[in-house]
Amino acid sequence: MVKLFNMAKGKDEPELPGAGASTCTTVVEQTEKSSGSTEKKRKLKIKILNKFKIKLFQKSHGDTQSEFPVVLDFKQNLQQHHLAEADRQLLEQEVDLFISESPDEPGVYTEGDEDKLQMDYESLMLQLRIAIEDSFKKENQEMLRSAVATILQEEQRDRHWMELEEEQRPRWRPLRCRQIHDTLLKKVVEKRLQQVREVERGANDLSTSLKTEVCRMGKQIQRDLLLVVKEVQRCYSPDFDVCNMYAQLYHQAFSTRLMELARSNINLEECTYILSWINTYYPKDVLQQQELESHINSKSLGALLPEEDFRSLEERYLSHTEADVRTWLSNGLKKEVESWKNDKVPELIDGYFFSYLALDIINLVDGAMRVFLITLGNEDKCHRILRQMDTFLVSYKKCIADLIKGKHENIANIVKANLVSIKELRKYIEERQNLPDNMKAALLSGAADLRDSCHKYLLSPIHSELKEQYRKLWTPAWFSGNHEVAGDLISTLENKFQHFTNLKSSCREDLLSQLHFEVMTEYVKRMLKRRLKLTDQDEQRAAARFLCEDSDRINTLFTNNGSKEKWLSSVLLRLAEVVRLQETDALQLEIATLARAYPDLSERHILALLQIKSNLSSSDVRSIKYSLTENKDALNSEPVPHFFSQVPLKRTFL
Repeated sequence: MVKLFNMAKGKDEPELPGAGASTCTTVVEQTEKSSGSTEKKRKLKIKILNKFKIKLFQKSHGDTQSEFPVVLDFKQNLQQHHLAEADRQLLEQEVDLFISESPDEPGVYTEGDEDKLQMDYESLMLQLRIAIEDSFKKENQEMLRSAVATILQEEQRDRHWMELEEEQRPRWRPLRCRQIHDTLLKKVVEKRLQQVREVERGANDLSTSLKTEVCRMGKQIQRDLLLVVKEVQRCYSPDFDVCNMYAQLYHQAFSTRLMELARSNINLEECTYILSWINTYYPKDVLQQQELESHINSKSLGALLPEEDFRSLEERYLSHTEADVRTWLSNGLKKEVESWKNDKVPELIDGYFFSYLALDIINLVDGAMRVFLITLGNEDKCHRILRQMDTFLVSYKKCIADLIKGKHENIANIVKANLVSIKELRKYIEERQNLPDNMKAALLSGAADLRDSCHKYLLSPIHSELKEQYRKLWTPAWFSGNHEVAGDLISTLENKFQHFTNLKSSCREDLLSQLHFEVMTEYVKRMLKRRLKLTDQDEQRAAARFLCEDSDRINTLFTNNGSKEKWLSSVLLRLAEVVRLQETDALQLEIATLARAYPDLSERHILALLQIKSNLSSSDVRSIKYSLTENKDALNSEPVPHFFSQVPLKRTFL
């Protein structure tokens, strides 16, 4: 009891915001500490108060030298919103009524005194509630600051009273002001959000009442949290953690309402809007504002919707969006095919044929992915949009195949225009970051198949026209008139290149690179047909020289016209070296080097190459073959483009 008395008299009271005791109270307390008896103390109080009255009278009559403040009673402090000071006065009365200076002398009070004190406390609590309910009013900030100080004072007094038995406490103890404060804040938050929901819709509102309501609530939360950070938190001591308290209350209120809406009969547009707020607007535009970030621990707030409700909304949105994207892609392709059927000549831009299909498709997919990302806030889930391109590419390839089979007048020009679209689609897929490797590989494979079907249509007529020149390669006619055969081949190719001037440069490079590869594989295939037998060293060296000359002329033609397959220029040169060499050891080393450069070089290819050299014995061939087999594992080193696997051999070499 003595401890409680001492605490009540101010010995251990903490410094509280807005809770300064009046000079009168301080003087009285100091006097009480030095007094020896209750009667002497009472007389001293009266003497001091009379002295203050004289001073106040002198001040009202012009005594400007007085420094004593005006002494307000409880009601005056309450009327002027000095809640902390009014509370101190009640705390002192509580001590006088219930606590004696000595354990042997119990406090003396009447039932009427206790009733009056309880009524005063009720009046104080009413003002405290008003201060909390008006927390967001700027003119109320001083009163709120004083209310917070009152709460701290009362919480401290509650703790001391709780150390005693219930029958020893005043009947209003504990007051639980902090609990009242927290409950009131929850109601304040709910009321403020309820008010914005009830505002009548205006001309600038969104398309549905649900979207308008969600938007208004979100913006109200944003405004209120900014106000808490800038103004309201100044009225609180740090232990209240008031910014996080408000954030949690608004989060709970917003969550409750969103859950009600999510479980109601909402349409897809409203479903999408709720997901947008959950995944993007609320976490990024509201909670991650620069002014709020350092004051609010947004990670502790938790999810706005229970997992089951969220997954239900998400799956509904995902399924519908995927279906929409498939429809948009299909419609875009149908529009393109319709122009083909009408034999419409593709548009020329900067001298090359152009199709807008890829542009339309990329814009559709990109737009869907942007909305998807805003709605779901998860880039990984955007892959479900890109996956729809797989089906599109398959349909696109089928349409190109149908076009090629048809009898339209502008097929070649349409194919050239679509090669531009295919190139753009491939580039778009390659540039997608964080795309799973298997998905990217599948999409790129689909685009490559599409491109190859177009290349085949444009290149097949060239190979048909070159058949006569191909047949003469590595025949006695070629050996005797090498320059003429190679010259005819080069001349035909040069003429055909002119047909591709209206093809976009990057696409022309791809096409000529493909033709370059095919011409070189056809050349080697004719060489390995064994239609020319080189019986001695002179013939083999002459053939090797002719082979080098052909390689130089063919590869120079292609690289000068844009082929990117420069590595092909070494293929015939390496084969020429095998044809030229005579010693078995040198041949073993050169063939090992050839196999290392082209891991897809098979044993059958090597045997076919060696059989060109008629002067090689069977034992020499077996020795070379055995050496290659022994070193096979060491030969496969780095991955390189496949070449010999594209050179078919019809006969089996023993």
